[in-house]
Amino acid sequence: MDRQRLAEALAAEFGGGDRTVRTVARQAGDLADSGRLAADIGYELTTERVLDNLRDAPATYTLRKRWNWWVGSLELAYGDTYRRFRVRDTAD
Repeated sequence: MDRQRLAEALAAEFGGGDRTVRTVARQAGDLADSGRLAADIGYELTTERVLDNLRDAPATYTLRKRWNWWVGSLELAYGDTYRRFRVRDTAD
């Protein structure tokens, strides 16, 4: 996963402050590196897959809320091992 490419795509599509964008991109990269998603769902995490999943969140959600919404759905489906990929308030 190219974290810089993902950060640019996240900022372009969902906005948000630089800190939030970098944090979400880092967490997505960490999730991809962990191999958990590939093991549970059967596909590698890519920039387009992150964007597709975040697009499913309610339109009024910020980038951070969209990310946590998706990670929360992964927790419900596959267990709380995904909790560590949540993003706390980044103050921007």
